[in-house]
Amino acid sequence: MLTIALTGLNATDSPGAGVAVARALREAPGRAVRLVGLSYEPLEPGIFLPDFFAKTYLLPYPSAGSAALLERLTYVQEREQIDVLIPCFDAELAHFIRLEASLKALGIRMLLPTANQLASRDKLRLAEFGAAHHLPVPATHALHQPADLPAAAAALGWPLVLKGRWYEAETVHTAAAAEAALLRLAARWGWPLLAQRHLVGQELNVAGLAEGQGHLLSAVPMRKLTLTDKGKAWAGITIEDEMLTELAQRFAEASRWRGPFELELLRTAAGELFILEINPRFPAWIYLAAAAGHNQPAALLSLALGEPVAPFGPVAVGKLFIRCAWDLIADNEHFQLIAGLGEV
Repeated sequence: MLTIALTGLNATDSPGAGVAVARALREAPGRAVRLVGLSYEPLEPGIFLPDFFAKTYLLPYPSAGSAALLERLTYVQEREQIDVLIPCFDAELAHFIRLEASLKALGIRMLLPTANQLASRDKLRLAEFGAAHHLPVPATHALHQPADLPAAAAALGWPLVLKGRWYEAETVHTAAAAEAALLRLAARWGWPLLAQRHLVGQELNVAGLAEGQGHLLSAVPMRKLTLTDKGKAWAGITIEDEMLTELAQRFAEASRWRGPFELELLRTAAGELFILEINPRFPAWIYLAAAAGHNQPAALLSLALGEPVAPFGPVAVGKLFIRCAWDLIADNEHFQLIAGLGEV
C-alpha cells in the first residue's frame, strides 16, 4: 500500500483540489493507497473526512519559508513514510519545487514543474509568455502600487478585471470601485496585483497532465454551467472541443510542462479564444476528469513513481459535476487535536 500526502483540503466555496484528488486516487484500479492530509488551517473541511485521510498534519503557512516547511515535513515523514506528495495550492509550489531534492532524499517523491516553468506562466508574465509562443492572452498590466491604476485603466478601458497574485478577481466599472477593490485584494494577497482587459463570453476550462518532455497525456475540456460570486465553477459539463485540446497541447509543447495544469479560458461571441490564467496544479473539479475516463491523479501517481503512462483516449462527453454544501459533524476533541497539537 502506498502512502500519499495531499494539500488543498479547503473544500469551501473557493475549494482546493485535495479532496477531489483523494476521491480520484481512492478509485484508481489496481492501486491501494493510504492518504495523509496536509492542512494550513484547523477548520479545513477535508480534515474532518476520516474515511478519506488516515491522518492529517498542520503545515506552516507558505510565508514561513522553505526551511520551516522542510522541518515540518521531516517530522511527518518520520511518522508516516510518505511515498508521494501532491501539492494542490499555487502559493506553496515554489517551496515544494525548491525542496524537491531534499524531500526525495527523505523518500518523498513528487511530480512538479521546474522553477522556470512555474515562473513562465505566472499571472505577471502570462501576456509575455503568450506573445512568445503565439498563445492568445488578454492584455494585462501589473499593478505594483495604487498609483499604477490610472495608466492601466487608460490602456485597457472600462470595465476591467483586477486580480490577486494567487487567487481572486473582481470586475470593476469605475475608478472608485477599482480603488476599493485594489485595497481589498492587496490586503488579502499583497502586491503586485494585475489589471486585465475585460472580456465577455463563454467560460471554459481544460484540466491537463503533461510528462515534462512536451507531450500531453490528458486534456479534459469543461464548460462552466454555474458560477459562485467568486467566479468559481459550481457546476460544469465535459465537452468535445478540438480547439481547447489543441491549445492544451500547444501549452505543453511550448513550456515542456511537467505535472498537472489547468487552462482557464474564455470564448467571445465572435469565436475568439483567450487564455485568462494557467494554473500550475489540479483544478478543484478534477474528479470530473476521472469520471470522464481520465483519472489524472492516478496517472500522476504513476509518473511520480517512475512508471510509464500512455496518453489517455477520448473523454466521455456530457459528464456533469454539481457541487453541494454538506454539513460535516465532528467532535470538538477532533478539532482541539488538530488546532492544539497540529495533527489528528
